[in-house]
Amino acid sequence: MVHSRRGSLGSRLLLLWLLLAYWKAGSGQLHYSIPEEAKHGTFVGRIAQDLGLELAELVPRLFRVASKGRGDLLEVNLQNGILFVNSRIDREELCRRRAECSIHLEVIVDRPLQVFHVEVAVKDINDNPPRFSRQEQRLFILESRMPDSRFPLEGASDLDIGANAQLRYRLNPNEYFDLDVKTNEEETNFLELVLRKSLDREETQEHRLLVIATDGGKPELTGTVQLLINVLDANDNAPEFDKSIYNVRLLENAPSGTLVIKLNASDADEGINKEIVYFFSNLVLDDVKSKFIINSNTGEIKVNGELDYEDCNSYEINIDAMDKSTFPLSGHCKVVVKLLDVNDNTPEMAITTLFLPVKEDAPLSTVIALITVSDRDSGANGQVTCSLMPHVPFKLVSTFKNYYSLVLDSALDRESLSVYELVVTARDGGSPSLWATASVSVEVADVNDNAPAFAQPQYTVFVKENNPPGCHIFTVSARDADAQENALVSYSLVERRVGERPLSSYVSVHAESGKVYALQPLDHEEVELLQFQVSARDAGVPPLGSNVTLQVFVLDENDNAPALLAPRVGGTGGAVSELVPRSVGAGHVVAKVRAVDPDSGYNAWLSYELQPAPGSARIPFRVGLYTGEISTTRSLDETEAPRHRLLVLVKDHGEPPLTATATVLVSLVESGQAPKASSRASAGAVGPEAALVDVNVYLIIAICAVSSLLVLTLLLYTALRCSAQPTEAVCTRGKPTLVCSSAVGSWSYSQQRRQRVCSGEAPPKTDLMAFSPSLPQGPTSTDNIDWESNVCSSRFCSSQPGRWGAASSTTPYPRRPNTAPSWAGSRRTWGWSWRSWCRACSGWPPKTERTFWR
Repeated sequence: MVHSRRGSLGSRLLLLWLLLAYWKAGSGQLHYSIPEEAKHGTFVGRIAQDLGLELAELVPRLFRVASKGRGDLLEVNLQNGILFVNSRIDREELCRRRAECSIHLEVIVDRPLQVFHVEVAVKDINDNPPRFSRQEQRLFILESRMPDSRFPLEGASDLDIGANAQLRYRLNPNEYFDLDVKTNEEETNFLELVLRKSLDREETQEHRLLVIATDGGKPELTGTVQLLINVLDANDNAPEFDKSIYNVRLLENAPSGTLVIKLNASDADEGINKEIVYFFSNLVLDDVKSKFIINSNTGEIKVNGELDYEDCNSYEINIDAMDKSTFPLSGHCKVVVKLLDVNDNTPEMAITTLFLPVKEDAPLSTVIALITVSDRDSGANGQVTCSLMPHVPFKLVSTFKNYYSLVLDSALDRESLSVYELVVTARDGGSPSLWATASVSVEVADVNDNAPAFAQPQYTVFVKENNPPGCHIFTVSARDADAQENALVSYSLVERRVGERPLSSYVSVHAESGKVYALQPLDHEEVELLQFQVSARDAGVPPLGSNVTLQVFVLDENDNAPALLAPRVGGTGGAVSELVPRSVGAGHVVAKVRAVDPDSGYNAWLSYELQPAPGSARIPFRVGLYTGEISTTRSLDETEAPRHRLLVLVKDHGEPPLTATATVLVSLVESGQAPKASSRASAGAVGPEAALVDVNVYLIIAICAVSSLLVLTLLLYTALRCSAQPTEAVCTRGKPTLVCSSAVGSWSYSQQRRQRVCSGEAPPKTDLMAFSPSLPQGPTSTDNIDWESNVCSSRFCSSQPGRWGAASSTTPYPRRPNTAPSWAGSRRTWGWSWRSWCRACSGWPPKTERTFWR
């Protein structure tokens, strides 16, 4: 606080300092200056304008000021961006007697984060008068002392610096004493009282003087001390030291008992007046006495307490040497002990974290924390450098003296490492150097940067047909490497249409567990392969997802019994009637039973058996096991019964097998009667069917035309297939397939159903199956057919590979020794390459890898 006695001159000086407040930008720093003891609200500088910040953005960007130590000295008005004095600033309290005193401010704004350094220099004003440690100083001087004798006095001290601390001394006018001020090599003033005129104890026993100390400030301030001089009568010669001032350099932290100096004073007197004792002067402060001890007999000064350079780097010890006379005389000297700094203080660190946790997609150079380092030592011992542990995606950037920023140096990946335990090391420049470490735990926050991943891109599932509704058929599982909601995976179907129906009418997937359910019973005859995709999507923002393909093969079960084709005209009651001349020989084909089975594989492989009528004699007929052809076993004679009722059992090879029964009525007639019977039958049908004759003629012509067109289409189709690359199977439909017979067997195809392979969205294609015509009856029994020759003459064609194709060599297929079936299923037709057997003569069964015709 400025004293009122300074008057208008002090006000003008304060105004001048305010007008000379400045700033400059250098290394990202502003500089201002302000006199100490400025009043509250005193203008310091337009800090927002000088930093290039708009007033409107101070509050939204969280403009704030941080200061090491006392943070309430200066404040910023967020309305106008002015830095002003907030509370009393005492330079002496803030910086003691350091030549430079400043307040360091850190200005921090967000969005984006910016850190500015501001230095506010505090200028000294003459606000502290000189002060003496005691109000009164007492001296004992012999009357025998000669003029020009000198007596040391304690000088005054001024807490100010510079010119404000430059002291001048004067003594009140008197005829005996004068003041002399000396300056040593350290530019320290030493005050001595000089005797100008001999003293006479009998005339004046006591002298009272006033010492006035005046500083060099504007206005000047003064301090006074009272001198009380007692005149002693006795000794003529006082002890004398060879030097008036002794300079000693001593390492700090010197142990107790360390010798500082040994003083030696001499006295020209004799006897007891020559014996000298040493002791600390009354001018020595108690704090100095606690640090050192003096041997009164030898004059040795030793260390007695702990010496710390950081607390005090020099000590001034006034020593008195006094003889042992009744009226002792004393000599005086001063010992100046200067401490040498030792690197005994480890660096100190203060870490302020700003943004934790750090997002893994944070941009490079993002500031994580602010680090401040300090060291109480001086010189090289107090120069501190910071370093960060290696092999981490962070680095330290020096922003100002002893200030560092911990910033992001490379990209983060939480899935690789979620927490970084960083170790910051501060090391000083001493020898040996000291260091300190601090740990900073940097947690990496998750960002949704990983999509759910399935173990494999495609799964194959086999499901038996006729499953119960809601049956669990498979479970998909995807893993997300992210955390929390970014790792919460939900599942859904990728909707599409399967034929004319949506996929969701067939299957569904549980959103949380990934379980796939069949919503309705699957029918192999309707859908053989159901191919669809399941999507896995996380709960992040924005969400990420991936798909997996499921191929659901519907396995066939024997759930369809063989179906007999409609009998020819002339049958009654669902039975087939045939007229056979008695003159036919063995092996004559009487009739043929035709049946189809909608199933596939073994379940659609039909065999025929002739059931003996109960109580009837041996009949001269048999049925082909796989052809269904009824033929005679021997020549017929006159003894044969004229009518035979034959029951043919049609059975598939499923587990359990399903059957159907066909009835064939065979009438034996004489050779001349058979045509007549036929003509009579024809004549009887002329009347009711005369209208159909013309229609049949046109129908035959139409069939021929369609057949020709079909042959041409097949030729073109074959040429295109040979020149084009094969494509994946798509959803296909087939027209009703003809049923043809061969000596190998009769493989039927449903005339009422259509084939569909649901693996895509392409339009359906028509399946075509061509059977070889019936082989002529050989001389041997039908049950002993030459399989190799018969099979080699058969041809089975299909428009696309079926479930038994070469692509599915591991798919189960029917195997039966000593038989060579070739079949067409309800969905697609297939055939093994019998030709390879014939040429290689490898016999049954074929090799695992089979060839199929398209």
